[in-house]
Amino acid sequence: MSDPLYDDPLVETESASESAGGPAGDPPYLTALNEAQREATEAVDGPVLVLAGAGTGKTRVLTTRLAHLLHLGRARPYQVLAVTFTNRAAREMRERVGRLIGAAVEGLWLGTFHALGARILRRHAEIVGLRSNFTILDADDQVRLLKQIMQAEGVDEKRWPARALMAQIQSWKDKGLTPDKVTATEAGEFAAGRAVKLYTHYQERLVTLNAADFGDLLLHCLTVFTAEENILADYQHLFRYILVDEYQDSNVAQYLWLRLLAQQHRNICCVGDDDQSIYGWRGAEVGNILKFEKDFPGARIIRLERNYRSTPQILAAASGLIAQNEGRLGKTLWTEAGDGERITVRGLWDGEAEARIIAEEIEALQKAETSLDEIAILVRAGFQTREFEERFITLGMPYRVIGGPRFYEREEIRDAIAYLRVIRQPDDDLAFERIVNKPTRGIGKATLQILHSAARAGERSLHAAALQVVETDELRPAARRAVAGLLDDFARWRRLAESELHGDLAETVLDESGYTGMWQAKAEKQPDAPGKLENLKELISAMEEFEDLAEFLEHVSLVMEVTEDAGEEMVNLMTLHSAKGLEFDVVFLPGWEEDLFPHRRSLDEGGAAALEEERRLAYVGLTRARKRADVSYVANRRVHATWQSAIPSRFVGELPDEVVETASELGDYRAPGMGIGGGSGEGVDWGAAQMIGGPGWRRYQRRRREGPSIEGVAERVGVGGDFAEGERCFHQKFGMGTVLAVDGDRLTIEFDKAGSKKVVAQFVAKV
Repeated sequence: MSDPLYDDPLVETESASESAGGPAGDPPYLTALNEAQREATEAVDGPVLVLAGAGTGKTRVLTTRLAHLLHLGRARPYQVLAVTFTNRAAREMRERVGRLIGAAVEGLWLGTFHALGARILRRHAEIVGLRSNFTILDADDQVRLLKQIMQAEGVDEKRWPARALMAQIQSWKDKGLTPDKVTATEAGEFAAGRAVKLYTHYQERLVTLNAADFGDLLLHCLTVFTAEENILADYQHLFRYILVDEYQDSNVAQYLWLRLLAQQHRNICCVGDDDQSIYGWRGAEVGNILKFEKDFPGARIIRLERNYRSTPQILAAASGLIAQNEGRLGKTLWTEAGDGERITVRGLWDGEAEARIIAEEIEALQKAETSLDEIAILVRAGFQTREFEERFITLGMPYRVIGGPRFYEREEIRDAIAYLRVIRQPDDDLAFERIVNKPTRGIGKATLQILHSAARAGERSLHAAALQVVETDELRPAARRAVAGLLDDFARWRRLAESELHGDLAETVLDESGYTGMWQAKAEKQPDAPGKLENLKELISAMEEFEDLAEFLEHVSLVMEVTEDAGEEMVNLMTLHSAKGLEFDVVFLPGWEEDLFPHRRSLDEGGAAALEEERRLAYVGLTRARKRADVSYVANRRVHATWQSAIPSRFVGELPDEVVETASELGDYRAPGMGIGGGSGEGVDWGAAQMIGGPGWRRYQRRRREGPSIEGVAERVGVGGDFAEGERCFHQKFGMGTVLAVDGDRLTIEFDKAGSKKVVAQFVAKV
């Protein structure tokens, strides 16, 4: 395919805007549009912002508008810049435009920000010190290069992880900041204030290698445009029309790039939804879409509000919720579809009950011939998937985890289980090798090679070989001490396993091995580290459901054997962030509790802006549903390995009453004077409680969290004493129950709400 910048002059011999306006009569593609969609398609002059609500047909508008520009002859294909956020979206747009105009489209500048940035940069690479054949480094290569630079500068990589600095550097690039523009405040205290110096050396090294990373593809373009005004003027003249998809997800560098290119013709059309901006944590700036009119005076704002996806009940719930946000341009979704079902809001005892009830609802839907492929469970945090996965495996219900591995397949869970496998079975070489140097303890490849050689020579396991080698001189002193220390740890943990509950044992092992500390050290600098810590805590919670370590490990082995059949219908399980752009007939939204959703860490770090993004995330979750949406919350949830009372999310209280149907085991939280427990005698004024930060909300949250605990009950009646069949008792997780059988310190109890459970006597109080 020819390159228009080389093959065609940038100064056209004919004004495309004065060319023929197309054949008489409306082209067929316009007749399929509703009024607002058609307005957005035909508004071809000047800046246009299309606010496209969920399910309103934004992709149709974007592709039809592009086809319409070409059909009218307003621009040649190479004079149109069309930006998408994924390569897949770019391919689909090209194909759909070709179908609309009945011919293949060649020469379009159509692609992602990075792809288009690279295309421009290769033409002008010398201005930033590169050659046109520069290499684009992937994430692993970037980190390896940065590690080399940090080592040369004498920076302790254990204390200051290279991945953390790389995340910071990419954040600066997303903001359009070259090293000379990073302020002291921006730089922070990384590596004792040396982050900018390391950034500078990193950029210099990239030039030496004739390489760029993804952030450079736009950052260097901005440098080229500001350094060479004639080059910028050429591109401004070339691009008569600019179209941008998912504008609410653009970052600062992308925003600056677009604004520069659009200054001459000002025919820029951005399509997006400020109510679906949910990626602030990775650099997206919702302010870009909110200030569009300021950036382009006289811009037309066109709202796509007719929804083709969801029922009126779902749309009313989503609209009522998002109306609480102040930072939005505003729109109201509507549909001509029938009423449909109300939003079910269900309060349950704990996470296990939540998973059980939702699984039962899914079984009922399946019997009613709803495809499992059309059912989704959307969670706020990754650790929530575990209880659903366990329930589905028990029921034999097929499921898939979208956007990440299954719970027991995650890196941190495999590592933790490997430690437990070695405790249970020292000769498990695969498990031993997996964690022998994780976290880093000075046992490198050379040491491991010696252990392998000794194991093969003696026909024994790595663990047995290590016991022998630490008594000889094959290893260097530092490596020998490291191996001996690890072996001593495992010996101590095995002794501990004889007397300590397996959940407590796992917590001890992860702490003493330094594995938990490794992820805690990365928590502030590596985006996925906090989630990994939550998953480890969820693993410890999961272990309590099994009699001993052996039973748990056997369960995990069986779970890992579950494989997906590509042709089989499956329930979809994913986080709310992963659900963006998807839609299902039925959506379950569990975990709508304060501190989980909205997430406490997000609020602590981002304040009011983060709260609005969390609310947009709830809006996205609701609008994934076509026919039915179920929201649930629990009264007790295992958080940080501790059972805590929970209160419903403020988002539950923001759902309009007229579209909500309560199906709660905990009483009606909406009824004045009713406590969450329904009959506790402690009423709550939800009008005050919903005002976050207000005295009513704070007082109620404190009362729930500081309410009666098993320790308080123990002071009155004693815990772990002798029990007899028929006695009434209390367990903090499962509540009140009756003892059915006693086997030493193991009790079988029929709980009033949770059914029959086997528990350890020391966690049960007589009443």
